[in-house]
Amino acid sequence: MRPLRSASTVLALMLIAAACGASNDDGQEAPAASVDAPDAGEPAQEPDPTAGAEGAEATQGADPPSPAGDQFSPTETDAPFDLSGGAISSSEGVQIVDADPRAPLAANVSQATAPWVTDWTRQTIDVSQLILGVPRVDPRDAIPPLDLPKFEPIAEAGWLGEREPGAVVRVDGETRFYPLSILSRHEIVNDRFGDVPVAVTFCPLCNTALAFDRRVDGQVIRLGVSGLLRNSDMVMWDNVTNSLWQQITGEGIVGELAGTRLELMSTSIASYGDVLESFPDALSLSLDTGFGINYGANGYVGYSSSVTPFLFDGVPDDRFPALSRVVGISAGGVDKAYPFSVLSEEPAINDELSGVPVAVLWGSDTADALDQANIATSATIGTAVAFDPVVDGQRLTFSSVDDDLFVDAETGSTWTVLGLSVDGPLAGRQLGTVTHRNEFWFAWAAFFPDAGVYPAS
Repeated sequence: MRPLRSASTVLALMLIAAACGASNDDGQEAPAASVDAPDAGEPAQEPDPTAGAEGAEATQGADPPSPAGDQFSPTETDAPFDLSGGAISSSEGVQIVDADPRAPLAANVSQATAPWVTDWTRQTIDVSQLILGVPRVDPRDAIPPLDLPKFEPIAEAGWLGEREPGAVVRVDGETRFYPLSILSRHEIVNDRFGDVPVAVTFCPLCNTALAFDRRVDGQVIRLGVSGLLRNSDMVMWDNVTNSLWQQITGEGIVGELAGTRLELMSTSIASYGDVLESFPDALSLSLDTGFGINYGANGYVGYSSSVTPFLFDGVPDDRFPALSRVVGISAGGVDKAYPFSVLSEEPAINDELSGVPVAVLWGSDTADALDQANIATSATIGTAVAFDPVVDGQRLTFSSVDDDLFVDAETGSTWTVLGLSVDGPLAGRQLGTVTHRNEFWFAWAAFFPDAGVYPAS
């Protein structure tokens, strides 16, 4: 594994830790630093998520308003979790390494992880694939997760532009919106929905937003950012066993829980305006994070319009541009990708994966969070969501109509891109999602190399 290749790369990553906040010697998170953002529209040689308050003022003209007073902090409670759900530990695919298990690590990875008590003898991957993303000794949580997230009613999140994207997580009918402008700076939010512990994660380098149930074997784990990457994707760590987890798959890859897969929860990427319209009772993650960051500025200026993935050590699959977006679906034991370039021409796709029906809907004016300096005015990339099209035992087939709306052939009901029926016999019904990801093509192809692609060639 080759080391980081340039001084500018090292500098950019050191600034990541500084701008996002680092841990002090006593383990407490330090407030974020503030640096200038790149000029609007100027392509960056390296992604730099360090654009702070000064850069945001330059691109937006003013600070965003203070958070509304009506705040909700779900983790500030002594109420117990329901420990009966979540994942059960598994040793599937685990290799027990009898020789020095850390020997294949790159020198800088070995040095950075030396203080960890991770059980390196249990591995599901070739650990030489691990790359150091934050160049420091013990980089865990140098990019600090949000462990005490605060929320406000989505209608009061006026600091967000209607086109701004966020991760949409629904649990037991409750909807929360996590703006990517915040998630890209912290990458993990350790949250709870009632008595269910949930981790909402986002890897900016892969554009992958996923939520996981944090229960494993009747314990609640807290997930953090390890500072390591594999195939450019974030590697997480947990505070109970110090195992390492791959964000894009939710799989334990090194440590006591290697082989275990976290339970995925319903997650999509959509715009603030669409979520506000479809789920007016939703909550939105608040600006009040305690880190003093102006979250309106994009630290990854020019990334998604570039041609080369950042810190990707493999050879990108050349069937599509590396940084083009796809919807990756896993259903019925089958993985399949639906490129945005295809969806833009065919906004409603009715398909089946190993007997499991799926519907992929695409539309909206959702902005790109990883291109222009000002996310609110960035280029349109759209929203794509994969749904279970079966309602009351009847499979629905969809076609697109004007204004990002869809009609099913079976009942004539009208649906939004977020799967809410707004007219017809099924008005008020909400489609369930199937397990899917919105990510860059290179990342999907790296982790799901045998997956099919729609349409079949």
